[in-house]
Amino acid sequence: MQVASDEEDLRLRVHRRAVGADGVVVLELRHPAGNDLPAWSPGAHVDLILPDGLVRQYSLCGDPQNRTAWQIGVLREPDGRGGSAYIHDEVREGHEIDVRGPRNNFPLVPAPRYIFLAGGIGITPILPMAAAAEQAGAQWEFHYGGRSRTSMAFLDTLETLEATAEHGSTVDLHPQDEVGLIDLPRILGTPRPGTKVYCCGPEPLLSAVEAACADWPAGTLHVERFAPKEQGERVLSGDFEVELTLEGVTLTVPPDRSILDVVDEAGVFVLSSCQEGTCGTCETRVLHGEVDHRDSLLTPEERATSDTMFICVSRAACPKLVLEL
Repeated sequence: MQVASDEEDLRLRVHRRAVGADGVVVLELRHPAGNDLPAWSPGAHVDLILPDGLVRQYSLCGDPQNRTAWQIGVLREPDGRGGSAYIHDEVREGHEIDVRGPRNNFPLVPAPRYIFLAGGIGITPILPMAAAAEQAGAQWEFHYGGRSRTSMAFLDTLETLEATAEHGSTVDLHPQDEVGLIDLPRILGTPRPGTKVYCCGPEPLLSAVEAACADWPAGTLHVERFAPKEQGERVLSGDFEVELTLEGVTLTVPPDRSILDVVDEAGVFVLSSCQEGTCGTCETRVLHGEVDHRDSLLTPEERATSDTMFICVSRAACPKLVLEL
């Protein structure tokens, strides 16, 4: 993957606004001195660094051409780990918050046609993708599902996007209480040459879309997960070694520890965030060896090359890995 980034650590001022959806708040993040923020592209996200060591990732959903503000949408997760509740309850208008980014593990690949699918707050990375596709002159269709219209954010933005769209592009809303689930067999039942499919949302939607795209050409489907995908059994159950070529050391990784933990204990700093293989912060180049990929980011094609890995969760599928660390 190895996506280039102008990632920075910043302290930004918060401007809150409602977005007309139950349990969702939009934060606009601006530099206190009015400086331009780093450039970003559709699919990028930022880390919000909260008190007590909480770090949470949120997709940028505004206009990449607007360098004065980053925009994120935050859904209150009643069963979450406390990050969304803190943002909803404690982060007020005018507060300043630590932000790291942007980082893009979900880039929009150029194509003549796109199918965009979003569920719930998964609309956030997809919105700027549809706008970028329109600007590039591509044909696209946008399918957005939610429990009800009142739970679906950015409907006004979608309405404007559809009203100004050309090339036959369309927006279809799928409120579950009105029309049921998104009709994936109709939308994805027949592979369409030259079409890329992008999807973000809850795991049931992502799994269903992956199954529906099983017969599409390799590289068609691109998904982003907010929570780690269930992984199977490890390839190796015992110890393995990692050679760090830049440090000139070889370390042993036991079954009960991650590569990231062992590397960190040895005094080698690797930037990390989510610790669950979803954010992409700890991406590390692999110089030799086979990887047991356990992240929720790489495509099957990217996994097959084994030239990069996320060391917070992925492990070795051979006795020794050689890493560019």
